[in-house]
Amino acid sequence: MPDPNAFAPHDHSGCTKTALAAAEDLARTRGLRLTPVRRKALEILLEEHRALGAYEVLERLAAAGFGGQPPVAYRALDFLVEQGLAHKVRRLNAFTACAHPGEDHAPAFFICSTCHTVAEAPEATVRAAMDKVARELGFAIERTSLEAVGTCPACDEAA
Repeated sequence: MPDPNAFAPHDHSGCTKTALAAAEDLARTRGLRLTPVRRKALEILLEEHRALGAYEVLERLAAAGFGGQPPVAYRALDFLVEQGLAHKVRRLNAFTACAHPGEDHAPAFFICSTCHTVAEAPEATVRAAMDKVARELGFAIERTSLEAVGTCPACDEAA
């Protein structure tokens, strides 16, 4: 099942607070700093359940007083991706907050082609299927990123 929060009404402030707390705990556990710009970049990604381009993140960082040079956003986004707090959605050349921070997993995304809402599938179901097929083929998976494009329930209903 995809993350129900992405496509269903929910307490978004609650999921944002939970995600930020998890990010802070993860950084502390790993001995890393969730600097103000990194934290703000994550907050920006958590504002909506959709993928944002680096320049959109940069604009919002600049508006919040963090500078308007591209390296500001790219360094923060690289850190978030490296630490498993965000993912790059290649189809959209954009970034989204991770729905499973701190878990070693291979992301699988459901992307609405209309509103660009992104839901991340739970790891166990997708990766287990991939691992099974890989074993049968004698293949060793190093990295995966699955992206399914379609229509979310809200856009489907609006159409």
